[in-house]
Amino acid sequence: MFRAARGVLSFAAVIAALGVLWEGIKLLGGDPNGAWTPPFQWTVASDLNMPHVWDIATSFVEPAQRNGPPLGLVLGDAALFTFREAFGGFVFGALLGLALAIVFVHSRLLERALVPYVVASQTVPIIAIAPVVVIWLQGGWLAVAVISAYLTFFPVTIAGLRGLRSPDPRALELMRSYAASPRSVLFKVRLPAAAPYLLAALKVAATASVVGAIIGELPSGIREGLGGAILNFNQYYVSGPPKLWAAIIVAAIVGIGFFVLVRAAEAFLMRGRVPAAET
Repeated sequence: MFRAARGVLSFAAVIAALGVLWEGIKLLGGDPNGAWTPPFQWTVASDLNMPHVWDIATSFVEPAQRNGPPLGLVLGDAALFTFREAFGGFVFGALLGLALAIVFVHSRLLERALVPYVVASQTVPIIAIAPVVVIWLQGGWLAVAVISAYLTFFPVTIAGLRGLRSPDPRALELMRSYAASPRSVLFKVRLPAAAPYLLAALKVAATASVVGAIIGELPSGIREGLGGAILNFNQYYVSGPPKLWAAIIVAAIVGIGFFVLVRAAEAFLMRGRVPAAET
């Protein structure tokens, strides 16, 4: 409990420091404000490019559109929508990555043949693949989930392959001496040994799935999620830049929240075990 509270306080301190730095930059190089004229004129620090922190905070309680609901409520619904898509892609990508790792660890031939293509798949920009997937699957949440899974499966595959090969050779030899089946070796030796590696990869995959879901919403025509909100507020950025920054902040909160959920699951499952980073 104390460790969790310390982590929350540290995170809050970092956010506060970023806010102070943001306003410090505007104080030195932003637009003139009343009697204060900044000593420098930095284009990046203008009110259009960097709205004041309090303007961004205030935008959450202001109407998203004229006579509409508050922006915070609209972004909250969009965040929930995007999270559901990201979770679907996260699950699909994690299962695909684990399945590939299991296949590769049992077949050196398939590993040598397919791993280069798995690595090469990540060199293609997701922004180029997203429209193709949308056309193939005719849009909808399934296309978004597949795009999200595209960013999710790779870290799980690589970490899973390493983790499945991490057991002590003596443990594997003992299982062979008992004529254990490959399935028994997998579930009783390899997967428990790979758990720290897989959980570490899932934390990376969690945030990547949110990014993939937001990118996937753009060409799919879905406007209920954060991707649609970001696209919409970007069109009216000149008249209301705080709204776009508010949408970006909510997207970051969704990614961080997903990471925290996976981290909590890791802490629960790995009680009493040494994390992968320390092995």
